[in-house]
Amino acid sequence: MRTLIRNVRVFDGERTVTGADVLIDGDRIAEPDAPAGVKVDVKVDGTGKTLLPGLIDAHAHAFDGDLAEALRFGVTTELDMNNLPPTLAVQRRLAAERDDVADLRSSGMVATAPGGHPTQIMTEDVLRAFGSDTGLDTVADADQAKAFVAARVDEGADYLKIAVDDGAVSGMRLPVISPELAAVLVEAGHSAGLKVIAHTVTAREALIALDAGVDGLAHLYTDVDEEGAEDMAARVAAYDVFVASTITYVEAVSGDPYGAELLRDPRVAARMSERSKATFSREFTGIPMHAQGVVNASHAASALLRAGVPLLAGTDATPFGPVHGAGLHHELLMLTEAGLTPEQALSAATSLTARCFGLSDRGRIAPGLRADLLLVDGDPTSDITATRAIADVWRAGVRQSQG
Repeated sequence: MRTLIRNVRVFDGERTVTGADVLIDGDRIAEPDAPAGVKVDVKVDGTGKTLLPGLIDAHAHAFDGDLAEALRFGVTTELDMNNLPPTLAVQRRLAAERDDVADLRSSGMVATAPGGHPTQIMTEDVLRAFGSDTGLDTVADADQAKAFVAARVDEGADYLKIAVDDGAVSGMRLPVISPELAAVLVEAGHSAGLKVIAHTVTAREALIALDAGVDGLAHLYTDVDEEGAEDMAARVAAYDVFVASTITYVEAVSGDPYGAELLRDPRVAARMSERSKATFSREFTGIPMHAQGVVNASHAASALLRAGVPLLAGTDATPFGPVHGAGLHHELLMLTEAGLTPEQALSAATSLTARCFGLSDRGRIAPGLRADLLLVDGDPTSDITATRAIADVWRAGVRQSQG
């Protein structure tokens, strides 16, 4: 099957060109000038539209139905950042065998101390969603740390995630892995060829994880105000790491109602499942977060950008909220409100995340890459919310939706 998208504005993951033609040949993007005599099966008029690489959510947790919901919103890849083996095996199989769900990469279980984050939120409902009644494996010493990493490797983990979060930012007291144990986990992960990402929510925790040698942070820190943002960003930049944004997660956990703007946008509401809509009335409990988390995270995002730190667009989507798919479109809006240009925000959800996670076959629009594509009405490089005006989605060359 060959599909030719004609006369379309293209944001290729890094820059924008107008009046371009893009050819999809099977599951790949091909040279737009097909040899004479080569049949084009479908022609799509791109006039007034923008073609983007399929979006990549740099922080999600995939359960039943989530990968399908993500793809409906043009999120063609999700990077899962904590899941238990029963659920993960199902989601991996879905992503490998079906064309109507987003692709998936995962860390498997997060490494945390006994009783550490996120074990405090592993209620019966959460464990049921995970398909488990045992919860997380935890790490108390160096031997357990090495065994934990080996188990994730055996499960096929694409990267490793560790948690450094003592809950103090919101008055909680949670057990936490020591700096020395974090270093053991990082070394074991690197020895296995895995990047290591750390869950942290404060500057102090971030620096502990960075000193341990992690490759990236799973969240923006939320306890540094505007006055201290530049200094902290400079310190992070010295480690040569990336940071996932997840302002949407901070917003949800903090009880900030702004995320509900998605429900008022008819472009979003028409595609969103009733299950996802119901999450906006959910109250989060037991999750550490600074009271000024959204404001501070936004300051952190803009300061990190100025410091040259790669900022990746992630949501921390779960079945309980933030929502899959639509949540990433809200994250893009939040990033632009934090000071990123629309093109910078789009790069954060496409080429930049692909590069930081070694996904060399996606995240850009170029010949030879996977045909993971999002076609929208309007110009999201000038109005970021135009990503919500979805006209078509292709996942590995398979067309998903029209209008």
